[in-house]
Amino acid sequence: MEQETTTKALRQGYTTGTCAAAAAKAAAWMLLTGQEIGHVALTLPSGGALTLEVRETERGSGYVRCAIRKDAGDDPDVTGGALVFAEVRRTDSPGIAIDGGVGVGRVTKPGLDQPVGAAAINSVPRRMIREQAEEVCRGAGWQGGLSVVISVPEGEALAKKTFNPRLGIVGGISILGTTGIVEPMSEQALVDTIRVELRQRRVLGEDWALLTPGNYGADYIRDGLGLDPARAVTTSNFIGEALDLCREMGFRGALLVGHIGKLVKLAGGMWNTHSKYGDCRMEILAAHAAAAGLDCARCAAVLDCVSCDEALRVIGEPLREAVLRRVMARVAEQLNRRAGEDMRAGAVTFSKVYGFLAQTEKAGELLGKMRN
Repeated sequence: MEQETTTKALRQGYTTGTCAAAAAKAAAWMLLTGQEIGHVALTLPSGGALTLEVRETERGSGYVRCAIRKDAGDDPDVTGGALVFAEVRRTDSPGIAIDGGVGVGRVTKPGLDQPVGAAAINSVPRRMIREQAEEVCRGAGWQGGLSVVISVPEGEALAKKTFNPRLGIVGGISILGTTGIVEPMSEQALVDTIRVELRQRRVLGEDWALLTPGNYGADYIRDGLGLDPARAVTTSNFIGEALDLCREMGFRGALLVGHIGKLVKLAGGMWNTHSKYGDCRMEILAAHAAAAGLDCARCAAVLDCVSCDEALRVIGEPLREAVLRRVMARVAEQLNRRAGEDMRAGAVTFSKVYGFLAQTEKAGELLGKMRN
């Protein structure tokens, strides 16, 4: 009898922006009315509603400080479980002044949602905080303004596990969210991060994008190409999306530097190179090796390999160079098709065992642009 299997639905969470807005609403209400509340309700940008528990409340001279605990649902978010605080004070001038405190990052590079020098509280969370605070002011009959300072005591430590240091956000995490809800889709979060990094480089005037799937590529960019790996945008498995973003943002060219284990998949048309979508590495290498003249027995041995380095050893010289030229010619076809007529694209591939392996026709020109 076959065992019945079920797929458990992933649980949604809520964003740091939602937490900040809820904490601000709770603190504003307690400050302006003097009443204690244990839960706070708010409407989300997506149109839904949430009621969240107020986890901590502190009253001081002229302020109230409240906290909401971040719930990331089933998304692997490093901020899950962190307390997001809002400290609210009355001000004589009208309006809602919003700033970041301890554990909320500061923007130091252009091209992000907020200008250089501002707290890394994105525009949608700022709007949420302002709207919730204004609602409380109307309900309490307060004609003045409010100062709202968002803080995350764990934020500076948590930020080290995020892309914030790379993006030029220092001192803490970002307060984020566009819908108010965390969808358990970390892939979209990664693509959004690629978008932010590429946009930063365009704002800084860069015309030529340097891309790499991960740490191996970054190491080779430094040790093999003599370039600063900090210039490279990490694409993870999302090579296709990264190229689309480069074209969308008007880059003149993009150079992809990647390990053969990633780029050989690209030769087979796999634009998302995650293993869950497939693994055609040995089939591609064996096919090109056969076309280059490798005998049947060694082609069969290539198909049994578990790594590209082992497959290249089996192929051996003098065919290895010819096989890699064929593979990279196919990579070039894929890149040119995706990049379109207005953007030049090339690739360099290497391995940890053999070092430099091959590059596409346009790679040398693009590498020269990077070095200039």
